[in-house]
Amino acid sequence: MEVTTARARLKYLRAAPPKVRQVLGLIRGEDVERAREILEQVERGAARPVLKLLDSAVANAEAQLAIPEDELVVESAWADEGPTLRRWRPRARGRATRIRKRTSHVTLVVGRLSEHELERKAEREESESAPARRRLRRRRVEATHEAEEIEATAEAEDADEEARADEVEDVDEVEDVDEIEDEDVDEVDDGEEE
Repeated sequence: MEVTTARARLKYLRAAPPKVRQVLGLIRGEDVERAREILEQVERGAARPVLKLLDSAVANAEAQLAIPEDELVVESAWADEGPTLRRWRPRARGRATRIRKRTSHVTLVVGRLSEHELERKAEREESESAPARRRLRRRRVEATHEAEEIEATAEAEDADEEARADEVEDVDEVEDVDEIEDEDVDEVDDGEEE
């Protein structure tokens, strides 16, 4: 019998099992890609360690069973109770109360999709891919047009700045010529007075 599942275990996770089970319930039965998306969006403390555990299980499946990642699904996931760390908190009237810091042992099993499910997934991706490709192509064209417009406006602004700079230089030359003519007139005036 061919083995088509790989597992990964995370022991002594410093989170209470009921909290971890909430996160595991979200990804159970999902394909690996979708499970990753869910775990990246979930705002629970246990989501990050479970995401790392999922990556580990996928790596185990690829290394040991040579199953590609896109053919994997989260078959089962569970969190068992680990040892409880007991701490004490001082309370009123000289008493102390126990604080229980719970730990969990998390197990995640990934397996290969059946042939029927793989065919359905391929058909779904194919039917979704044509409109998606059109949308992507449209976005690329729009982005190209926007980039061309930005370049055109930048070139126009550069040309305007160069024209203004040329005008300023022309004005400076005219002022220099006026100053030279004024100096010549002053020299001529000085020559007549002598």
